[in-house]
Amino acid sequence: MSPRQTTRAAYTAFPEGTTTTLGGLTAPDGTTTRRTQVTDRRRSSLVRAIVTALTAARAAQTGTKTAAAWLARTVTPAGWLVVALATVGLTLGWVFGWVEALVAGFASLALLVMSVPFLFGARGYDVAVHLPHERVVAGDPLDGQIVIRNTGGRTTLPGRVDLPVGQGLVELGVPLLRPGHETEQPVSIPAMRRGVITVGPPTAVRTDPVGLLRHEHEWDERHEIYVHPRTAMVPGTSAGMIRDLEGNPSRRIVDADMSFHAIREYVPGDARRQIHWKSTAKTGRLMVRQFEETRRSRLAVILSLAETEYATDDEFELAVSAAASLGVQAVRDGRDIDVVTGSAIPKMVRGRMRSIEVLQAGTPRGLLDGFSRLNALESTMPLPEVCRLAVEASDTLSLAFVVCGSQTTPRQLRQAALAFSSATAVVGVVCDEKAHPRTRPLGGLTVMTVGLLDDLAGLMIRGTQTSLMTGAGATG
Repeated sequence: MSPRQTTRAAYTAFPEGTTTTLGGLTAPDGTTTRRTQVTDRRRSSLVRAIVTALTAARAAQTGTKTAAAWLARTVTPAGWLVVALATVGLTLGWVFGWVEALVAGFASLALLVMSVPFLFGARGYDVAVHLPHERVVAGDPLDGQIVIRNTGGRTTLPGRVDLPVGQGLVELGVPLLRPGHETEQPVSIPAMRRGVITVGPPTAVRTDPVGLLRHEHEWDERHEIYVHPRTAMVPGTSAGMIRDLEGNPSRRIVDADMSFHAIREYVPGDARRQIHWKSTAKTGRLMVRQFEETRRSRLAVILSLAETEYATDDEFELAVSAAASLGVQAVRDGRDIDVVTGSAIPKMVRGRMRSIEVLQAGTPRGLLDGFSRLNALESTMPLPEVCRLAVEASDTLSLAFVVCGSQTTPRQLRQAALAFSSATAVVGVVCDEKAHPRTRPLGGLTVMTVGLLDDLAGLMIRGTQTSLMTGAGATG
């Protein structure tokens, strides 16, 4: 059979509704290779129908999920109860002819229908929260204002605006507002504990008088309120120490500084400006000046964050306030200061990982912002390890305050003091709400026990000047 006959036979074998496309390629030897492509119209229609059905099913599924989510947000538990009463009442009344059930079903249905108009108007508001301050002291209230304006084209029914404040909620009533009108509501935020509190976002809540349906619209406005720890005025942290406006001389000899040490013979490479011409004229050889390197005394405030070292949360807050008082006073005195705390360490690497956090101490406000973020930690380094790492980060400390809780043992305090060099005066500040204020020596450090924040200033005046003077003399 010839190729032409073969092609015709293959073509006539297909049923009606089938199309065939023939194409040919001629090889170098003169033979012809033919290819047949077959398309079934009925199959393509079936595929299109299946694709359309799957698309419709996917759209129905998405719509069902959206409707279910909307119902879950809108219908309250009381609303679902009314829906159930309407369904059961209408069903029983229709099947058994109970008039009472029909009346109850229609009444429930009418109640639901009448609740729907109360949902409209939540998006017609423009809400702005005005707070006079973003930084307050722990225990002080904050009064602000919220302005609600009707930006829609129709009158809105009375509603409510909820303003989250940290873990709490402030509810504000909104009266009936005509288009373009606004109302100002005072916002009073009660006394807050130390921390960073998020105020907002405000949420407009529309609900019916019975509370069957509920609709909310949330804005994006948020405010962060820094609640600073309470601080006390303490004596200057330089009290009893050498006033080192020009720095404290050290034993290291350098070629240029402020503290003159001696004169030596010139060697190639010395700066010509350091040549001492009088000595040069006497000896006949070039002589240059030598200096002792001067360093400004540096202060450190080290705060323990370990939960196990504090008896109560209030005791931890007392320790934070004491450390903040010392740090803020040092910044105001213009001292070089390091404020060091422990940091969170995952339990799986505890004992193998060392980490501390150094708070920004450029300004009192920035330092207090850092203290606002601190929390007691379940997994962190013990106090002696924090002190060792703080010394490694800054080995020029002249004075160190180590602030901890009543559960810190004397052995831990002595270990913490041993982390510092002999030139550093170490003062331990133990916060214990049940103890009387007192000062006592413990090994190579002075320990102040603070029961109230107001005790700190008196203890520093009465009990620490002598020890600080001794430490400063050792440093000099």
